[in-house]
Amino acid sequence: MNTAKDIKIEQYKKQLVYCYNILMSVILAVFALIFTFIIPDKIMAWYLFGGLFLMVYTYLIVRKTYSINVMVHSYIIIATLFNFYIMLAFWNNSIASFVWLIPIPLAAYVFFQRKYVFIYSLFVLLNIIAGYLISKNFSFNFPLHSQDDVRITDTILMISNVAVISLLLYFKDKIKRFEIYHEIEDKIQNPEVQPALVTEKAPFADELFEKIELVMKEKQLYKDVNFNISKLSAEMDINSSYISKSIRVKGYPNFNNYLNMHRIECVKRLLTENDIEKVTLMYIYTEAGFSNQSTFNRVFKQMEGITPSEYISSLPIL
Repeated sequence: MNTAKDIKIEQYKKQLVYCYNILMSVILAVFALIFTFIIPDKIMAWYLFGGLFLMVYTYLIVRKTYSINVMVHSYIIIATLFNFYIMLAFWNNSIASFVWLIPIPLAAYVFFQRKYVFIYSLFVLLNIIAGYLISKNFSFNFPLHSQDDVRITDTILMISNVAVISLLLYFKDKIKRFEIYHEIEDKIQNPEVQPALVTEKAPFADELFEKIELVMKEKQLYKDVNFNISKLSAEMDINSSYISKSIRVKGYPNFNNYLNMHRIECVKRLLTENDIEKVTLMYIYTEAGFSNQSTFNRVFKQMEGITPSEYISSLPIL
């Protein structure tokens, strides 16, 4: 029985297949039109139109009932074999003749386990080797294209490949992010059954917290007097509830406590780096993100156990 997590990931993968179909339909149509009107090659044009029709027609038929894994396996195999003719046709004209195959292992990485990444990488490599051997040992009457024609197709091919790879990476990141959030929620909601699981699996709460720490330190967001969890959520494009849960998992009572920790550390750093006789305490605490001295004094005493004045007195004289 599929869990809510599995169902959501399945939905993301179906969205990816849908977007991929649209993107590849546009790409195939563009190339087919190019070989029809700009670079006359009727065989290649009809071959591309045929591939476009086959992809769109089969997707429209099975889109509501298909198994995502079966369809992607089929896509990967058929796409690799479909590209074989194109690869042979341009083998002696363009080094980009097999560039279409580059996203294949990446697609396997997005949808399947690592063993399939290896299997399909090997499958792609064998296709390239086969193309090389066939092109060297057999002669075909493929139309010859000028360097200008090849330059046009290569440029569009590279742009198309970047678009396909970007699409795959976008959804991979989306799925990974959802998995991280789901693991954090499981840990928060079921603490009694999670310790062993968290030990064995990747520490997803730690991963998210590390990202939060990186953003906070690199951009020094805590220096904004009005900074809050909503702004951090917008900055990282992550739901604020996940940020809050990740911070609590790391031992902080709430986000404000975590934020003040960064501000106090900044104050201590500034006190060490500056001559307190030459700069005012107001400059120090406002630079760190505190809006007024009373709040600063209260938070400092709460977190350090001593007042700011006592802390300053304990510092070595420069």
